[in-house]
Amino acid sequence: MTAYDYPVVIEHLLVSPEHAYFGRPRDGAADVPTTDRDEAEVVAGRGIVGDRFFGKAAHMDAAVTVFAAEALEEIARELGTGPLDPLLTRRNVVLRGAELAPLIGQEFEIRSRRSAVTLRGGRPAHPCAWMDRMLAPGVHAAMRGRGGVRCMPVTDGVLHRGPAVLVSPVELDPARAGEAVRRPRLP
Repeated sequence: MTAYDYPVVIEHLLVSPEHAYFGRPRDGAADVPTTDRDEAEVVAGRGIVGDRFFGKAAHMDAAVTVFAAEALEEIARELGTGPLDPLLTRRNVVLRGAELAPLIGQEFEIRSRRSAVTLRGGRPAHPCAWMDRMLAPGVHAAMRGRGGVRCMPVTDGVLHRGPAVLVSPVELDPARAGEAVRRPRLP
């Protein structure tokens, strides 16, 4: 099987032991500790050590969310907001340089430093109404189709912030990293 290597940058590794966005957005987010780490330990079938989804049965197939930094930059450009904080999206792994939508249903690998983690792309990471409250009005709708990919970790490893390589079984177009992918509606 052919594999395609793409140079990427892991810009952020978000780990939070608790949910911050629950209830009604108008009530405000919970004040929970959230860290942007230099490295994050990933455990196969469980998630990122220390994260709110780690080992939760309901989230096994979606314990790690991978998000394209370019998506948020394109949303900010479209809405005219200026820079938006990627950490407020609450996505675990923020990458630069990768188109993510084709990874749904695929196993792919992220290599950083001397470690590699294999993830299975599950479903799209749909945005919630909190995006309008936490980032800017209109982000919720603009983020549809480019909210990232919810993944299950297949192997143990450590992800490190900085230069990395994404190894994909399918061809990707890094120039499309910020584009929204709209699924056609069934008649």
